[in-house]
Amino acid sequence: MGVVIFERNKFMKLNFRHTVTACCLGSVTLAISNNLAPMLFLIFHESFDISLARITLLITANFIIQLTVDFLAAILADRLGYRPLLMASALLAALGLVGYGTLPFLLDNAFLGLLLADVLCAIGGGLGEALVSPTVEACPTKNKAAMMGFLHSFYCWGTMGVILLSTAFLAIFGKDAWWWLPILWAILPFANTVFLGLVPLPTLDGGEEAGAGVRPLLVRPLFWGFLVMMLLAGASELSMSQWASAFAEAGLLVSKSVGDLAGPCLFACLMGLARVFYAKMSERIDLARFLLASSGLAVLSYLLCALANSPALSLIGCAVTGLAVGMLWPGLLSLAAARFPRGGTPLFSLCALFGDLGCSLGPTLVGLAADARGGALSFGLLLATAFPLALAVFLLCLGKGKSAGKCEK
Repeated sequence: MGVVIFERNKFMKLNFRHTVTACCLGSVTLAISNNLAPMLFLIFHESFDISLARITLLITANFIIQLTVDFLAAILADRLGYRPLLMASALLAALGLVGYGTLPFLLDNAFLGLLLADVLCAIGGGLGEALVSPTVEACPTKNKAAMMGFLHSFYCWGTMGVILLSTAFLAIFGKDAWWWLPILWAILPFANTVFLGLVPLPTLDGGEEAGAGVRPLLVRPLFWGFLVMMLLAGASELSMSQWASAFAEAGLLVSKSVGDLAGPCLFACLMGLARVFYAKMSERIDLARFLLASSGLAVLSYLLCALANSPALSLIGCAVTGLAVGMLWPGLLSLAAARFPRGGTPLFSLCALFGDLGCSLGPTLVGLAADARGGALSFGLLLATAFPLALAVFLLCLGKGKSAGKCEK
């Protein structure tokens, strides 16, 4: 992407494969930051007598901070450079995780402790989300789209790891030992902070567009089309994944723990497999057409989940949605980078911003629609079919998967 300039690094034994590995660990860190705290919300409620309404503020604060950081990442990267910000993203996430397990006990106000930890994780996660993708895009790899899918698959594996290992930890050691969980998970981002300080880093020379900031991108209607598609991709993914556990519990009549494994964990597994599949087969597959087919499959899986009379079929629809939406986010990033090769960090930051907006908008609309129908999640998910359907229309308008699919190799 653009002209790639490489920083000198005295640790010459480390190459750009190690750089990609560090970025993949950054994706795992983001998965830990986003998924661990929600698993502990009820424990926070019971242990510190914090109302669920106040705990909801943690979600709101995390969302607002990540959006803000997405927007500011391009400015910060231009002024401070990639390495300090990537290291800061890992370090802040690690400190935030440690904070979850310590600050509520150290401060007189437990909620304030949780909020401070949440803020640290949100800043670290927002920086990582905005910067790891352009870093991998700039690495000297032959197939950019394949590497983007590979990178984002680690978010899925991280999500699975958080759900599986944390559930096992709580089952073995009990809820009273919950505070050890975030401290143990913090080991990974602490180690990655050091790793990011050693690996060679590519620096994007975004050219005229990157140097001028976001304005040259925002005056282009096509770029706005990509931003809307990123919003639709985020909404298509999170509308289902946020409600996957509820569907599993209702369909299989199992406990919350088993529901988490059968719902979000299965969803994340199939989403990760979709990304790995494309990474392996990318040279034989046109990316834009693959995304169009994925959007169509997402429409069908949403309809199956919402309209099936059988709980088992609804659960299958839920799981298949993970397979369908797997490449939407990373694939659109690659298409946007290929269409705007000088977009630099502003391109990735704005795409992440609109993707996160969709991640919030989609589940919220599903919940509001379900509440309006007396808690019928099927109705909310039926309306959410509009997200992948609209995305398919945008992809068709983009050129029917031909010129748009010419990503850099």
